[in-house]
Amino acid sequence: MAEIYGLLGEHLSHSYSKQIHEALADYTYDLIELSKKELKEFMTAKDFAAVNVTIPYKKDVIPFLDEMDDRAKKIGAVNTIVNKQGTLYGYNTDYYGFLYTLQKNNIKITGEKVLVLGNGGAAKAVLAVLSDLSAKEIVIVKRTSGEGICSYEEAYVLHSDATVLINTSPVGMYPHTGETPTPLTPFPNLTAVVDLIYNPEVTRLLAEAKDRGLIAVNGLEMLVSQAFYAVQYFLDTKLNEDKIEEVTQMIRDTLY
Repeated sequence: MAEIYGLLGEHLSHSYSKQIHEALADYTYDLIELSKKELKEFMTAKDFAAVNVTIPYKKDVIPFLDEMDDRAKKIGAVNTIVNKQGTLYGYNTDYYGFLYTLQKNNIKITGEKVLVLGNGGAAKAVLAVLSDLSAKEIVIVKRTSGEGICSYEEAYVLHSDATVLINTSPVGMYPHTGETPTPLTPFPNLTAVVDLIYNPEVTRLLAEAKDRGLIAVNGLEMLVSQAFYAVQYFLDTKLNEDKIEEVTQMIRDTLY
């Protein structure tokens, strides 16, 4: 088995995962861009030690796995795969990355009404964390309503009392930095806004949150901390959590 560590995805030119992993651990970390056909060949060959998985393959890899931990099963998405002597184990460290971000920034979820903007792959781990932290109500918001989904217009009317807002959508990401998924004016009770986007450092959504004096957090800590927890699975070891802050600052200095 090859000692290959890396990230599986479709378009990875803007990824910072290589810098993050190589700062956290003593191995070479590759960016492995694959088409759907190539993904099947790669997973079937099992010629790697451990890999992370990003868009659009967090669900697509599941049929190739031999085992998944309960958390990844519940979320229905995998971002970390470890090859243990030919047996592939799947995990989801996005969960721990988001949990770390909330705890690090003292964002209270228990008993709160939380709006989650978007319902794609990134939202799955977020929703699991919010559920486990006993949010009073979790409202998924998208442009158009559907089963279990609220439109923005409905949210403005029915959920103006929300206290936490989390953006899992790509709206506002570079180069579309002038865009925002929603104004914050319809939600006067907000105390915190988390935007999983990390480029730019301050999205238009976060700029408005800062102007209102709210807790305003981008996705960089989640990006680094999910990698931190992935490394622990990769190497079957424990790392000091201080490394998260150290590497986050390193990437912040590079990015911003």
